Amino acid sequence: MIPTLLGIMIINFSLTQFVPGGPIEQILAELEGGGDVFEGISGGGSELVEGGDSDYIGGRGLPADFIADLEREFGFDKPPLERFLTMMWNYMRLDFGESYFRSISVLDLVLEKMPVSITLGLWSTLIAYMISIPLGIKKAVRDGTPFDTWTSGAIIVGYAIPGFLFAILLIVLFAGGSYFRLFPLRGLTSANFEELSLIGKVLDYFWHITLPVLASTISAFATLTLLTKNSFLDEIKKQYVMTARAKGLSERRVLYGHVFRNGMLIVISGFPALFIGVFFGGSLIIETLFSLDGLGRLGFEAAVARDYPVVFGTLFAFSLIGLIVGIITDLTYVLIDPRIDFEARN
Repeated sequence: MIPTLLGIMIINFSLTQFVPGGPIEQILAELEGGGDVFEGISGGGSELVEGGDSDYIGGRGLPADFIADLEREFGFDKPPLERFLTMMWNYMRLDFGESYFRSISVLDLVLEKMPVSITLGLWSTLIAYMISIPLGIKKAVRDGTPFDTWTSGAIIVGYAIPGFLFAILLIVLFAGGSYFRLFPLRGLTSANFEELSLIGKVLDYFWHITLPVLASTISAFATLTLLTKNSFLDEIKKQYVMTARAKGLSERRVLYGHVFRNGMLIVISGFPALFIGVFFGGSLIIETLFSLDGLGRLGFEAAVARDYPVVFGTLFAFSLIGLIVGIITDLTYVLIDPRIDFEARN
């Protein structure tokens, strides 16, 4: 975990040293009234330079002392290696710093955006599991039948449809685009949410999340359904299943009393990663289409604005959590099926 996490941070920190338009340039572009810093990079801001070397940032009309103070405030007066070591030391103490442009700590900013990502990720995962596992089991039992064929075609078509395209279709059909206005188009709750009763709040919440959750779930069925089907097919063909049938056990008893535990090994072992992932996932396009402010938009805006504390703080935290979940997933394999613990067997 340690070298992997260190490698992730080194590679990404190194890449940012070669990317034009850092936070200092962003501020200078705004102060000069040039709009986006990238206009100056592409040549659109060359008219701001009045004589002198066009590469000299102070030649844009701002005092060199002011620019030096900015660099000192953001820590860019120090060499890259020193900045990287300081950043990693702070992260090891769980000090992720403060956003350059929002005057709020990175941790508070992430916590502020998480409700949207949790809503989309949690409900999408639950719906996918509730539909895909029973469907995958039924497809395995009825392998090769017309039911198996047309359901496979349906989930592959769903997997092929991009989530954002399905989201646009839902908006056009059901959110007042061209046909029906059955669902709201923005936010997790209504403006009068606090005035509603408890039941009213629950209904209002589900009313708002229906379309974005459907758009996020459309492509989640295929992988999980086919994984469940193939896992159960492998188990159904094994010798212990034939033995159970020879003893006169019913198909339902064979399937859920013997096959289910072994067949669900791969599916269940991957659940920790999915469960943790829903808290830190984000879909930029889905959030934008439905006017939701989640981690997807936060990551995009931080990257565009070169808000490095947000970019690197979230990268470190999510990478560390991902590596820990990877270990938890491996341990889950052993808990579900002790035969995988090869050290114990030796």
